[in-house]
Amino acid sequence: MDIIAKASYQLRKGGIILIYDGDDREGEADMVFSASFADADKIELLRKDAGGLICAAITKKCAEKLCLPFFSDLLEGTNNQLSGLICKKTAYGDKPAFSIPINHRNVYTGITDEDRALTLTKLDEVLGNGIHEFPKEFYSPGHIFLLIGSGLENRRGHTELALELGKRAGLNGAMVLCEMLGKRRALSKEGARSYAEKHGFVFIEGKEII
Repeated sequence: MDIIAKASYQLRKGGIILIYDGDDREGEADMVFSASFADADKIELLRKDAGGLICAAITKKCAEKLCLPFFSDLLEGTNNQLSGLICKKTAYGDKPAFSIPINHRNVYTGITDEDRALTLTKLDEVLGNGIHEFPKEFYSPGHIFLLIGSGLENRRGHTELALELGKRAGLNGAMVLCEMLGKRRALSKEGARSYAEKHGFVFIEGKEII
């Protein structure tokens, strides 16, 4: 079984995989799984072992149906002082994939492992069953940042890589991502690979997906 097949199999089973984008990009590994399998235990694992920002990636097509903008585009319509905050290009050369942060309406604060798991599972349900229900089910600001994929032909970040693997696995909903951090900086490629081997997670590089 090749690495793509292994990663797809793990995602379909509800498992976690590690995606390393590339030495010439962020040089970071993200822990990734399908939002349809989100639960408090997985969120706790991401919070403790990864330590980065827990986000949910959705396709551009889904974002358009939900009328969701990129966060940087929201700032375009503000006053001159705030528009000066717009990040048009990151240090690694891309436009940020961030959209708005959301909470499900049934959470309390939204930040607990249980609350974030609820937001993620409900997001996946809405994407699959009723996009028109989105404003009724969620509010913003919240504690899960949405990321909008631009397609691998336009951008090769963790957002696009995770969505591509999800598609190959037959998962068409949201993908959960969280950066792995080390001491004061991103966890090294070798550190992420070692973690994956220790815990039985698939480690895959962006170039292998592309």
